Amino acid sequence: MNDFFAHETAVLDEGCRIGKNTKIWHFTHVMSQAVIGENCVIGQNVMIANHVTLGNNVKVQNNVSVYEGVTCEDDVFLGPSMVFTNVINPRAFIDRKKEFRPTLVRQGATIGANATIVCGHTIGRYAMIGAGAVVTRDVPDYALVTGLPACQTGWVSECGCRLQFGSNGLAVCPESGQRYQLSNHQVKKIE
Repeated sequence: MNDFFAHETAVLDEGCRIGKNTKIWHFTHVMSQAVIGENCVIGQNVMIANHVTLGNNVKVQNNVSVYEGVTCEDDVFLGPSMVFTNVINPRAFIDRKKEFRPTLVRQGATIGANATIVCGHTIGRYAMIGAGAVVTRDVPDYALVTGLPACQTGWVSECGCRLQFGSNGLAVCPESGQRYQLSNHQVKKIE
């Protein structure tokens, strides 16, 4: 007996590993060497490729393909129809599987609907990628990036609220009351 739920139309290749309490919805394909953590929700029409790792509590919305080389740590949110790539210069007539570039999405990051993440980059902890953004470089922890190409437009808290830093480099999340420090273009939560 499985300790996860998979809709009857989902295709789970033999060998894939799926954590308990995970839910996999309509028309999703999980390939044999994929690893999905506990308490994840995988929306409909999703493809999880070989050598992909999703941590615990990851939410993958509808119509997302998570290609080989992508690792998502715990608590990551992948918005509807967002896109990962895994080759910089694909050609149908050239096999470039040995040129796949890894992409790392760190804990708590959010990638908005229809955003594109060009391979070979790291999305920082609790970063927020705006809807439709095209990420072509690494994104720092807690950064808010938007646009084409994506540029940093601010900072966000772990709750996803915009942070307003004072002249002292301090900000308080309006939702949680948690304090943050900005120094040398890096944000850290004050414990």
